[in-house]
Amino acid sequence: MDPTWTTTILVVPCVVVLTAGFFYLYGAIVSLLSKTSVRNKVVVITDALSGVGKECAGVFHKGGARLILCGKSWEKLEELADELANASDPTATFPPKIVLLDFGDMDSMAEAVAEILECYGCLDVLIFNSSIKVKAPAQSLSLEMDKLLMDNNYFGPITLAKGVLPSMISRRSGHLLLVNSIQGKIAVPFRTAYAASKHAVQAFFDCLRAEVEEFGISVSTINHTFISCSASETAEAVTSKSLLWSLLYTRKPRGVSPDEVTTEIVRTLNNKRKEVLIAPSLPKMAIYARSFFPNMFFAVMAAGVKNSAASESM
Repeated sequence: MDPTWTTTILVVPCVVVLTAGFFYLYGAIVSLLSKTSVRNKVVVITDALSGVGKECAGVFHKGGARLILCGKSWEKLEELADELANASDPTATFPPKIVLLDFGDMDSMAEAVAEILECYGCLDVLIFNSSIKVKAPAQSLSLEMDKLLMDNNYFGPITLAKGVLPSMISRRSGHLLLVNSIQGKIAVPFRTAYAASKHAVQAFFDCLRAEVEEFGISVSTINHTFISCSASETAEAVTSKSLLWSLLYTRKPRGVSPDEVTTEIVRTLNNKRKEVLIAPSLPKMAIYARSFFPNMFFAVMAAGVKNSAASESM
């Protein structure tokens, strides 16, 4: 046998094994860091009752964080807190605290901010992961619906951020992490109000990042595609007649799961990356196309709307 082939046969498996070992070791280190990076730290989750919120709550609670769980339902928050407490070692974890928080009720925001700060007197990490969305033609949306989306997706989060910033600035530490839709960077038809609110909150935290850096406060944004919820939604998305622009927002396999988002949240808290995009190739290409080839991007969006109208009329 040719010595070259013999060397290749011996070397290739070794390279594969070494590569696999490297990634395994990397994953183990990341997992270890996730448990130590939040230990004893005060972590606030704005929507602990969502898929991502529950996943984060479980990971951070096991990691020894002092959790403050926020949401609109006191009963469901109590159930979640009890589940976390029953599934963990009480000697190694802290009982979660709960606070009612509804970004749609702006009149209650001052009280909610005060309650969050009273829980431990300070906070180290604030995860903004709550939002509402709507899909409809622009002319069919009422001004009340537009305001509701802006309250939940923009005014609520920034009010909470402004409320906790003085505490973080005085301690010269803290991390604000916004979990935002990819529509904070790109907009598609029939999501006018939703995309507008996501662009607004993205811009706020991008500006805030530079303003608070001198105080030792980190600001991170994570933009994702659809959060996958159920197998039925996945099947519906895969079998439906997808349009060119709608491919940007189909759920699995192009969406992300709550545990994938949570893993990225943990990683971002560790490495303090300023901006993260969780998306497959097509949405990423669309973002670049919007920036460098805007006319082509607009043409694709318009063609998608025309095809949608034609399909509905058939």
